Amino acid sequence: MPVASHNIDSNQEAKKHEFNYVLEQFADLRILRFQVPGFENLSLKQKQLIYCLTEAGKYGRDILFDQNGKYNLIIRRMLENIYESFSGNRTTENWKQFEVYLKRIWFSNGIYHHYASDKLMPEFSEEYFNELVSASDKEGFAVIPGKNLEQTLAVIRPVIFDPNIFPKALCQEEGKDMIIHSAVNFYSENITQNEVEEYYSSSKNPDDRRPVSHGLNSKLVKKNGELAEHTWKIGGMYSKAIEKIVYWLQKAKDLAENEIQKESIAKLVEYYESGNLKTWDEYNVLWLQDVNAQVDFVNGFIENYADPMGLKATWESVVNFKDLEATKRTEIISSNAQWFEDNSPIDNRFKKKEVKGVSAKVITVASLGGDCYPATPIGINLPNADWIRKEHGSKSVTMQNITYAYNQADLSTDELEEFSYSQEEVDLVKKYGHLAHNLHVDLHECLGHGSGQLLPGVSSDALKNYASALEETRADLFALYFTMNSKMVELGVQPNLDVAKAEYITYIRNGLMTQLKRVEYGKNIEQAHMRNRQLIASWCYENGMAENVIEKVFRTGKTYFIINDFNKLHRLFGRLLNEVQRIKSEGDFEAGKQLVEKYAVQVNRDLHKEVLERYAKLNLAPYAGFVNPEFELVTQGDKVLDVKVSYVKSFAAQMLQYSKNYSSLPDVN
Repeated sequence: MPVASHNIDSNQEAKKHEFNYVLEQFADLRILRFQVPGFENLSLKQKQLIYCLTEAGKYGRDILFDQNGKYNLIIRRMLENIYESFSGNRTTENWKQFEVYLKRIWFSNGIYHHYASDKLMPEFSEEYFNELVSASDKEGFAVIPGKNLEQTLAVIRPVIFDPNIFPKALCQEEGKDMIIHSAVNFYSENITQNEVEEYYSSSKNPDDRRPVSHGLNSKLVKKNGELAEHTWKIGGMYSKAIEKIVYWLQKAKDLAENEIQKESIAKLVEYYESGNLKTWDEYNVLWLQDVNAQVDFVNGFIENYADPMGLKATWESVVNFKDLEATKRTEIISSNAQWFEDNSPIDNRFKKKEVKGVSAKVITVASLGGDCYPATPIGINLPNADWIRKEHGSKSVTMQNITYAYNQADLSTDELEEFSYSQEEVDLVKKYGHLAHNLHVDLHECLGHGSGQLLPGVSSDALKNYASALEETRADLFALYFTMNSKMVELGVQPNLDVAKAEYITYIRNGLMTQLKRVEYGKNIEQAHMRNRQLIASWCYENGMAENVIEKVFRTGKTYFIINDFNKLHRLFGRLLNEVQRIKSEGDFEAGKQLVEKYAVQVNRDLHKEVLERYAKLNLAPYAGFVNPEFELVTQGDKVLDVKVSYVKSFAAQMLQYSKNYSSLPDVN
């Protein structure tokens, strides 16, 4: 196995007492690093397995860029050529803005904001862009097939500079054709929403107890008036990248920790070779059965948040190993899954009579890829297919070294003090906030997503474009409801119910106010997780108003939200969970639509303005993401002696390294 090239610090810098978690800040972004504690204690075989899975994860990056927009790859490559070859003045304000624009594209895996989905508009002019092109290596520019550089630039310039050309990656506005108005590259430009709905509805069998996720791994195109799918597989769309992914998966298979892991990797390879979604389901069942290996991974077309129809999945990768000590916490929770299901405040019709196959662990992330990089989730619950969850269970993880890195990076900020009404709130959140957050993730991922069941005949995509926001709402409510249950103290996973109070304070404040730092003034909320949080907080605020459960307070010109009765808020969470579970279990699209549109989308403009002004004074970027550690093989001849982990110094260096060494797709797909 070749040694990957890298830009690293010495291993000594990784010592916890001197580790610098924050690399840089620009635009609305912070670039962080995370450590990989415990890697040195793994066996050589486990380290090599992580190395191979990490290499596989790097080759999916181009896939995500292309999925996020038809011209993303060619734009990235053109800008990178300018960045590396421009011979003009690199000290001007225009050049600094160019660098920021390129870094934002790297971070968002394309020209659309990774969270808001709006097009990233450069802070330099089209005229300056032309100057950059003229003073850069002409031979290094990517071109659209069949076009020369000037013809290519004529296509690309308006995509970059015209705010009306492909303005949003993901459009979910009520009344608009979500396919026509979304720039994601899942559908060809001449297809309408009605055509997509008709195409996939005709492929479903309502009596199928084990339906495949139709459309999950393909682009829908129209040619000569006929619709067809271009499947993402070897020999199909994205073949060159998938071939590289499979190459490293094959090497990983030979290093598998046990037979079921080896079998599951082989099945994943078979899926990539065939594109058959039944094979994908078979792989997921095998992957679920692998609960004993310490090293684990996620690799594939998995989450459908970026598709306005909630059908097609972006590519992602997470390579990790089990934190054996911290996993004791999630094992206690998952081993009591039936108790939580039985005591959930939902109608008995929607409860699983027998909870199967729920496994959960706390992990140390080794590397992130695709839609988990640079911005990453902090927990994962998979697989997504409802029938697999019901019959075989689910596997959940809490990414503890990621949450720790976030927490360490935030220690130097004044955000908590700025938005807390009292010192009592500050003290409570500082004492229990990190534990409370991890327990919330445990419950959300481990049990929340896997709880409840659909009624017979209800399709898993009945809620259409509202499905993602409502599913995240459901899982969050599950976590919020049970964090305030004495069972958590009885199980020994939290010391007292003050932990729940710390989480309630943080959650309500974030849902009603502080998450607005991530929304451009004048815009509404688009992203599913943000919609989920505002839905819960706004609904509880309104429905608890008569009893003043949550109080809106003004002091010295600033707004605060205070929880006056934690027990009543707990009951409100239970009421809302019951309704959201009913909506999902019955496939009640209209009720789900009404709930999201009323509580989750619209933004109070006055409050929004205030939040942005208060954050501006803090000089704190609202979003953060990570660079990956680098893994290097230590060899003697053909023999691998060890695998060393090191930590990068530069976001730009890692981005350029990935573009140079792990880029295999054509410029336009």
